[in-house]
Amino acid sequence: MTQSRVSLDVQSYNVMINGLCKRRISCASKLLVEMHDKGYHPNVWTYTIMINGLCKEGLLHEALAFLSKMEDNGCLPNAVTYEIIIRALFEKGENDHAEKLLREMISRGLLQGEK
Repeated sequence: MTQSRVSLDVQSYNVMINGLCKRRISCASKLLVEMHDKGYHPNVWTYTIMINGLCKEGLLHEALAFLSKMEDNGCLPNAVTYEIIIRALFEKGENDHAEKLLREMISRGLLQGEK
């Protein structure tokens, strides 16, 4: 039997990480490390998927660390990224922190007022 190899890219990793985040967040984290080790750079969606998974598990401090890591790696969060983490912070009663991130989101032009 011949063995075929599938070539993975960032989008392929994002799909796998998203699936793992739904049940096994630690495995998703390991896959993210593997992705990096193989020379792929996480994009805004990779980080957003991980942040969403961490928030759903109630791991807000880890999600905030990922937000910081994201920016340290030159990847700016988008409106979806902010919305996920702000919502999780409000749900946990971390209103001051949520409002701080909301102000940051607005200052970056990611939240447009109604016209």
